[in-house]
Amino acid sequence: MKYTIRAMQEQEYPLLENFLYEAIFIPDGVAAPPKSIIFLPELQTYIQNFGSSESDFALVAETENQIAGAVWVRMIHDYGHINDITPSLAISLYKEYRGQGIGSALLKEMLSLLKAHGYPSVSLSVQKANYAAQMYLKSGFEIAEEKGDEWIMVCYL
Repeated sequence: MKYTIRAMQEQEYPLLENFLYEAIFIPDGVAAPPKSIIFLPELQTYIQNFGSSESDFALVAETENQIAGAVWVRMIHDYGHINDITPSLAISLYKEYRGQGIGSALLKEMLSLLKAHGYPSVSLSVQKANYAAQMYLKSGFEIAEEKGDEWIMVCYL
C-alpha cells in the first residue's frame, strides 16, 4: 500500500479525537467502550488544545487522500509520563490500515522529528498484551517501569 507521512495540519487536529479512541487497546473478547470515553479528563490531556504548546507535534499517514493513522506527542502528565523533559507519545491507525508497516513508519518518522528538535527521549504507556508493544521494542523503546498489566516505555533518541 502506498502512503505518505506528513505533518498534521491545524485544521486536521479535530481528527485526534478519532485517533485517541482508536489508540485504546481492546483485548479480544472485550466489548469496546463507548466513544464518549475519550472525554474523560485523563484522556483529554492527550488532545485538548493540541497545537497550543511548542512541544505538540503530530504526523499523519495518508493514502489515496485518506488519513490512515496519526502519531502525536506532547508534554503531559499521563500514563506514560517519566519526567518533565520527555514528551509522551500516542499513535493509532484505523483498523483497516493496521499490520501493513504504516504504524512503524509513522513511529520512525516521529522519533526522527523529536531527535531533530533536540529531545533526548520520548515515552509511552502500553498494555503488555497490546500487539503494538512489540513494535515499540523493535523500534528502540525499552521498558522503564512495569505497572500491573502495563509497561511504561522510553526511547532514548
